[in-house]
Amino acid sequence: MTAGLDGNALGGMLADVFVGDVTAAVATCAGCGSAGPIAATLVSTMQPGAIARCPSCENIVLRLVCTEERAWLDLRGISVLELRISDRE
Repeated sequence: MTAGLDGNALGGMLADVFVGDVTAAVATCAGCGSAGPIAATLVSTMQPGAIARCPSCENIVLRLVCTEERAWLDLRGISVLELRISDRE
């Protein structure tokens, strides 16, 4: 374990994770514990963003707001997000 690093040490790992089809990621709902792909959530869109609800309990699992310059992603409704990392060197 290396101590004394700042958040920049996560750059490479996070770049590996947030690439590809995130809708295939498996989200575990913080409300009911149900797990399934992001693609199976119930989505409501409104400008400039969207919310996604758990299909089992309808808890809000994801909030996303996008502008031309920034994106805000709130995942507090997801206790664990499992993403497949393929072709990792």
